[in-house]
Amino acid sequence: MLKRLLTALLLWTAAAVPALAAEEPLEPEQAFKFSARAVDSKTIEARWQINGAYYMYRDKFRFTVEPATVKLGTPAFPKGEVHDDENFGRVETYRKEVKFLLPVEGAEPGQVLTLKVSSQGCWDKGVCYPPTPQQAKVTLAAASAASAAPEAAVAPAPTSSGGDETSKIAGILKGASFWVALATFFGFGLLLSFTPCVLPMVPILSGIIVNHGHAVTHARAFTLSLAYVMGMALTYAAVGVAAGFSGTLLSAALQNAWVLGGFALVFVALALSMFGFYELQLPSAIQSRLSETANKQGGSLGAIALMGALSALIVGPCVAAPLAGALLYIAQTKDAWLGGWALFALALGMGAPLLAVGVFSRSFLPKTGPWMNAVNRFFGVLLLATALWLVSPVIPAWVNMLGWAALMIVPAIYMHALDPLPATASGWQRLWKGVGVALLIAGGAVLVGLLGGARDPLQPLSVLHSAGAAAVSPAPTFQRVKSVAELDERLKSAGRPVMLDFYADWCVSCKEMEKFTFADAKVAAQMNRMLLLQADVTANNEDDKALLKRFGLFGPPGIIFFDAKGAERPELRVVGYQPPETFLPTIERALR
Repeated sequence: MLKRLLTALLLWTAAAVPALAAEEPLEPEQAFKFSARAVDSKTIEARWQINGAYYMYRDKFRFTVEPATVKLGTPAFPKGEVHDDENFGRVETYRKEVKFLLPVEGAEPGQVLTLKVSSQGCWDKGVCYPPTPQQAKVTLAAASAASAAPEAAVAPAPTSSGGDETSKIAGILKGASFWVALATFFGFGLLLSFTPCVLPMVPILSGIIVNHGHAVTHARAFTLSLAYVMGMALTYAAVGVAAGFSGTLLSAALQNAWVLGGFALVFVALALSMFGFYELQLPSAIQSRLSETANKQGGSLGAIALMGALSALIVGPCVAAPLAGALLYIAQTKDAWLGGWALFALALGMGAPLLAVGVFSRSFLPKTGPWMNAVNRFFGVLLLATALWLVSPVIPAWVNMLGWAALMIVPAIYMHALDPLPATASGWQRLWKGVGVALLIAGGAVLVGLLGGARDPLQPLSVLHSAGAAAVSPAPTFQRVKSVAELDERLKSAGRPVMLDFYADWCVSCKEMEKFTFADAKVAAQMNRMLLLQADVTANNEDDKALLKRFGLFGPPGIIFFDAKGAERPELRVVGYQPPETFLPTIERALR
């Protein structure tokens, strides 16, 4: 491993030193690398990869196409950086990369076109190029097409033409070096480790370390924890690469009602054992053999790694932007090597805090006594909360609120929230009673809100001020589309901007968009000016898969915008949850 790292460092140094030493300007074709591809039968994407020390002028791009019977529409110019140029004054410029979407009129699907472009740019050290002509042949297709770069050099497949978070993260894999990509995804994993996805693994791993005996050292605890995390990471990478190659809707496979319900029952069973209703253990004969093996080998690392793998499958991968971006890159480029390592690094980042939990579990958790029972009950409540969180997308809102109310009220009673404290009570007793009272009040507020008609456990008392609230715009109403053909028909006759929302009953972020973003008065007022379409992919049937595949999505939420003529506007695409203040500018741009 060290040899590989040194080799990679030497190769990077060998590539970087000449570039740093070069003082001559590059050839325009090297400074501004041009490629083109067909987005669909009516749209071409033109792309420039711009060297780091160079920039291009926004108003100097010109486009023509052959044959002459085909016409190009007005390109969608992204906003550039304002630059005070000594030659042209105050202008907008592009750096690193720029992409344009060119509408095509009068062409047939499958037709080969020659796109001719002219552009102009400068070097930061004072050299400006004359207008530079370039060209590429493009074969139109229905959804995506092979693109050709100048001089017959095939350009790498772009990750996406959109500007959403998933596409940007997929771009990290494409444009960054191997080690930068791994470091980036490790950081994403660390951030995900603070989400509920990793929470169920904490009591599982703590229990493994504690059950290995009181004499376990920190080094041994670290080894056991590492085996657990490696099992989780390998599973994550394997499932992610398989999903990328197969195009499977990973979130649908792991988040339908039956799977979520089954996983929730597993956590309920574990929680009840934490409360002492019964003891979960293997038959004595098997337990004896495993104990002998553990004593001989110092603990079965393979068994613990298997437990980590099973935990990863039970909890399921978080369908967040890092995972979706890696899967998007794998599916489009088939670079399973980089994509698989990125998912592996993502899982290691998620597991890093678990290593700390495993190492210090024996130090912080008491070995015997009543306090251990309190710890077990605490973990039991966490497991019940995880079970409720897992099934919340597929159960009625009132059941979800009732569950959260019970999870706060019942533990509060066990913390003596309703019992008087003796005058000689210790500081710890008073502290826990205070926490119990706070939980009791919060649970009571959720219960009161439920009885008053509220359905949001985070805002249970919103019903108390809703009656006097000012009138807002009507809630946006979506029209359902069930297939690609039906979507195309709606787009042809729209006559105004169109918004297509991908939704599923099990999609938590979809419901957050409805509850917090679409319900916002300013957002709703703008949305009602558009034709609102919705694709419900809950069933994940063939039509649902075809709709998702058309737009390169792995699952909801995903929002696609079209202009009044039915042409997609990929630069406005939204994947994942966005709050109202972030989503509103996107809607306003879609209406221009």
